Amino acid sequence: MDTTVADPLVGKVLDGRYRIESRVARGGMSTVYVARDLRLDRIVAIKVMHAGLASDEDFVARFIGEAKAAAALSHPNVVAVYDQRTDGEHVFLVMEYVAGRTLRDALTSIGRFGPRAALETMQPVLAALGAAHRAGLVHRDVKPENVLITEDGQVKVADFGLARAETASKMTKTGMIIGTVGYLAPEQVLSGNADVRSDVYAAGIMLFELLTGHLPHQGDTPLAVAYKHVNETVPPPSSVVPGIPRRVDDLVTDATSHDPSRRPQDANQFHAEVSEVFGGLPRDFDRRLEESSRGGTGLPHPPAQGHTAVLDPRTMPAEYVPPTRTDRAIGALTGRYVLVAIGAIAALILGWAVWYQTSGQYEHVPSSIIGMKVADARDQLESGGLEVRTAKAVYDDRVHKGGVAKSDPPAGARVAKGQTVTLTPSRGITPREVPDVEGKSLADARKTLEDKGFTVGRTSTSPSQTVAKDRVIGTDPEPGEKQSPDDPVAVVVSSGMSMPDLVGQNGDAAANQLRSMGLNVNVQKKQVAGKEPNTVISQTPSEGTGVSRGDEVTLVVNKRDCIVDAGPFQFGCDDGGDERIPVPDMTNRTVGEARKALKESGFKVNVTGFGGDRVRFQSPSSGEAPRGSTVTIVRGP
Repeated sequence: MDTTVADPLVGKVLDGRYRIESRVARGGMSTVYVARDLRLDRIVAIKVMHAGLASDEDFVARFIGEAKAAAALSHPNVVAVYDQRTDGEHVFLVMEYVAGRTLRDALTSIGRFGPRAALETMQPVLAALGAAHRAGLVHRDVKPENVLITEDGQVKVADFGLARAETASKMTKTGMIIGTVGYLAPEQVLSGNADVRSDVYAAGIMLFELLTGHLPHQGDTPLAVAYKHVNETVPPPSSVVPGIPRRVDDLVTDATSHDPSRRPQDANQFHAEVSEVFGGLPRDFDRRLEESSRGGTGLPHPPAQGHTAVLDPRTMPAEYVPPTRTDRAIGALTGRYVLVAIGAIAALILGWAVWYQTSGQYEHVPSSIIGMKVADARDQLESGGLEVRTAKAVYDDRVHKGGVAKSDPPAGARVAKGQTVTLTPSRGITPREVPDVEGKSLADARKTLEDKGFTVGRTSTSPSQTVAKDRVIGTDPEPGEKQSPDDPVAVVVSSGMSMPDLVGQNGDAAANQLRSMGLNVNVQKKQVAGKEPNTVISQTPSEGTGVSRGDEVTLVVNKRDCIVDAGPFQFGCDDGGDERIPVPDMTNRTVGEARKALKESGFKVNVTGFGGDRVRFQSPSSGEAPRGSTVTIVRGP
């Protein structure tokens, strides 16, 4: 770990959320820190692009592409990317913090791996690459530095910064090859083009390195190493470490073929081949190989700090016996002894085969079950002769609800037939707060929810006197409540205000009620015999119709009969100078709307205040007041 303490970012809070606690490592293009997510109170890793590269638009786009590429993958062997942010000159990624060390650290410490240990390590690496290949992504930089090993032994592939969609995997700039030269496939050196088979090549190189302790092609300059990738084949690992089985050699030489069509066609196929060879090696293969090497059988000892597992060739089936030794043994026999020797060898092979097919036969917990529906995973495991139990579901940020979050034994582990595998289902992604989308259009609300990882479920409509038509009234769960993003959020949309039933009511009161709702009221007078004067005869639109602020509505009000016939005398009707009429409440309306509505209701208007265009106070604000009296409104911001 990089213990430098003079880093200016240490102690700062990025984007108001991520407090940088220490620096982990510094590379040529970015620096990795340990940070605390203050909002979720968890430790994360932060990869910050070097400030000098922030002006390079192509590099920034590739850097951000890492977040999109890795975030698209949901796999337990891929380091999760949580977020991508920019804070001033700092462009950074927020990632899962993996406590442990790199595969490079482990290889440096051990020297080299035994065949079983190497194949066991490669399986989760290939499972992670296989997930990327299924998603159409090419990693482009497979190497031990990008493989992390957690404290409990879990393997995770990191650094998808060079990942690209397969159809776009070419040189980023003319003449610029991206990747690490020791692991570059010939086609990457020659043209810069890469597809999933280029990742297979790099994985084959990494397997060679695990088995032997060094890369197959070495040179004084990167150009010299690249030349060897194009012009020299990768030798079998057994040419460096005698005793490595031929089938392990074949894995390396097939994966590193110069012709991409002769390699496994993606990491999933390579994973299956590695798993098959791993399953064919006895469990104590590495230990016995090491003992054989140290026991003076003629095989070289491992490096000073090395650790490998060497099997005595005399105890192996004929497939693993060095041909020269077998030839010498048979050549020393004559006549009937040759037949006896051949029979003994045949019996040995037959006995080994029977042992392997019975007590020696094992199954592997397939990596593919992670993320699979529990029922499908159960069927697959039971068809392989394993027992299955289901544990209590847990939240998991990488596996969606109903999928397998983890297994015990873990994915990739070797288990005997009849053994029980416990599957832990995912309850979904860890719950987070539902954002507030009230008052937004449905489209804007959907985008806000999706930006936070949620999906919109059931939508319904409901009338509202306060929320405009086609705007969101609320959600279920309500804003601020926590819910897993795997569970949809229900949204209620306003169908507008509902037109009340005003027929038969006092015309002035009815008009004021509508004005208080923000509607433009058109009052028409019509004299109809047999109807109470100044009452609403009809309305448009009708009762229950959805309306929104600013809509125009019409009330037809019965006229008063202003001529009273009393024989030879006729009297004009009393206009009701002392008539009291309802006062509409204009609070929170604009001053212009309030002035217009109050005047139409029969009042004078006095406006006071200190700026602003909203009515913050009104006197009188309700009840009744004499027609023609003054209503005072106080404006404010």
